[in-house]
Amino acid sequence: MTLLSPHPNILQIYHVFEDQDSLSIVMDLCQPHTLFDRIVDNPVPEAEAAVIMKSLLEGVAHCHRLGVAHRDIKPDNVLFDAAGNLKLADFGSAEWFGDGRSMGGVVGTPYYVAPEVLLGREYDEKVDVWSCGVIMYIMLAGIPPFYGDSAVEIFEAVVRGNLRFPSRIFRNVSSSAKDLLRKMISRDASRRFSAEQALRMFPYLLCSSLLYKKRVLINYGFSL
Repeated sequence: MTLLSPHPNILQIYHVFEDQDSLSIVMDLCQPHTLFDRIVDNPVPEAEAAVIMKSLLEGVAHCHRLGVAHRDIKPDNVLFDAAGNLKLADFGSAEWFGDGRSMGGVVGTPYYVAPEVLLGREYDEKVDVWSCGVIMYIMLAGIPPFYGDSAVEIFEAVVRGNLRFPSRIFRNVSSSAKDLLRKMISRDASRRFSAEQALRMFPYLLCSSLLYKKRVLINYGFSL
C-alpha cells in the first residue's frame, strides 16, 4: 500500500498503531456491505454496473500506472464509503511489477483468477483486468462466466475460457457491454485489454454511467 498514492477508488490507510496486545489501522470508513452483498441475489442493471465498473477500472488503472498488481480482485474486496464511492481494498496478494518485471505464483480466488495464473505461467497486470471482467459479467448475468461443482472444475472451466452469452440471460444487455466483456475476459492475455484501454476505448462506460446518474437525480428531484 505504501507504493500507492491516494486515489478516490483505493481504500486509504491513514495511521497504524501497535502495542503489545493489538494492531490498529485507521482507514477510510466504509459501509459494512461489500459489492458481493449487492450482487449475490440479483443481477445489476447495466447502467448501474457501468458506474461500478468505471470506478473499479479507474482504481485498477491507478495501481497499474504505479507498477502494482492487486492479484485478488473480487466482489468481497470492493467496498463503498458512506457516500457510495467505490473503494478497492485488501492488497494482501499485491505484487510490484515495475521495470518490466513479470509475476508468478498461483494467487487469487477460483471464479476470478485468470487462466495464465492457473497454468503456472509468468503473467502481467492484465490478470486484474480478467478479474474485473468476471465481476462485470456476474453483475450483468447473476452467474459467473466459468463455474463448476468444485474448485478443480472451476479452474478447468477458467482455463478453457469458453466465454458465452446465453440469450435468455443477456437479451437486455447491450452489444457494447458484451464487446467490453470479450476484451476483458480474453483467454489470450496479449489480446486482453489493459485497464487504461477499457476506460479509454469504451465510451459505453461513461455514457451508461451518466444515464444512470441522470435517472437517479431525476428520481430524487434534482437536475444535472
